[in-house]
Amino acid sequence: MSETSNNQKVEAILADTPLIDGHNDWPWALREVFGNLDAVPDLREDARTWPHPLNTDIARLRLGGMGAQFWSVWIPPTITDGEAVRETLVQIDWVHAIAARYPDAFRMATTAADILNVHSEGRVACLIGVEGGHQIAGSLAVLRMYHALGAKYLTLTHAKTTEWADSSTDVARHGGLDDFGRSVIHEMNRLGMMVDLSHVADTTANDALAVTSAPAIFSHSCAKALVNHPRNVSDELLGRVSANGGMIMVTFVSEHVSDAMWSWVEERDALVARIREEFPETYPGKVAEWEKGNLRPSVTLEHVADHIDYVRQTAGIDHVGIGSDFDGTGYLPSGLEGVEAYPALLAELMNRGWSTDDIRKLAGENLLRVMSDCEAVARAG
Repeated sequence: MSETSNNQKVEAILADTPLIDGHNDWPWALREVFGNLDAVPDLREDARTWPHPLNTDIARLRLGGMGAQFWSVWIPPTITDGEAVRETLVQIDWVHAIAARYPDAFRMATTAADILNVHSEGRVACLIGVEGGHQIAGSLAVLRMYHALGAKYLTLTHAKTTEWADSSTDVARHGGLDDFGRSVIHEMNRLGMMVDLSHVADTTANDALAVTSAPAIFSHSCAKALVNHPRNVSDELLGRVSANGGMIMVTFVSEHVSDAMWSWVEERDALVARIREEFPETYPGKVAEWEKGNLRPSVTLEHVADHIDYVRQTAGIDHVGIGSDFDGTGYLPSGLEGVEAYPALLAELMNRGWSTDDIRKLAGENLLRVMSDCEAVARAG
């Protein structure tokens, strides 16, 4: 089958099936660049032309066939307690404000049915994901209020271990989840929020899967068998998520999808750690010099397709999706530089033999099922 016909098939699929991305950090990126909502330029402009280019804008979301987006309301894990709650509320406000400012392009959504309705209107459904357990400040009441404001998942940790859950990239203190962490899972099940296991330690993921009565997700992760990055998902966990009825939404982060890139990042980070304190004013130049002699490896759309293929083979076609991490990472694969690029990825998978039904499941049907199942658990009490 020709590339052209596959591109046309993808376009037809996305007209009927909402393309759902599990993770995009656009709200934080906008806030980091512009500081406040009044300073943000017209989001219908091409953000690649801005002094600080971004991966996302309205025109390219339309080109990419986007049906629904989980906007991350991430804040740095170094912000904790009451300040974390305040900063998270600011991020939630940004999502609502952006949707309200562009009603022709966006509408807030909280259920699977909402996504289908918004997609039928030709708009992008806006959903909220809270990317770190530190953001609830140890309070189930805060979790409930985030849910009331539209949050549909909580990532149990970010890069740092919290007071109740171990992170994959920090020192373990709990052996997974502690008792409060288990109560968080129970409350999320009661509310109909999805349990997000991206960023968490394997022990935390295993504990959460043992506790949850609803499907869980990895909102933006890859396969550890292909790249041994601590953020990636082992075959054992792929099997457990499949048995749980959940899904893994494959991310585009270059060091997660390419082993060569992960090695390069490790070397670069080690260099920065060695010289940052010794040469606080000149270390960026020294890092740039190192980069000239150690060229960044090439990472492509095909690397991402490899991970999607692997998750499909290991967990099953009903348990794979897309979670780009656009505007939340420094390095993206060539061919996946912005939100306009989803159709190219789907066409690549069709070139590899994926059927129309397979692409529909990957694009959105799997996530709609998971959301519906979580909603059913909440209704059952």
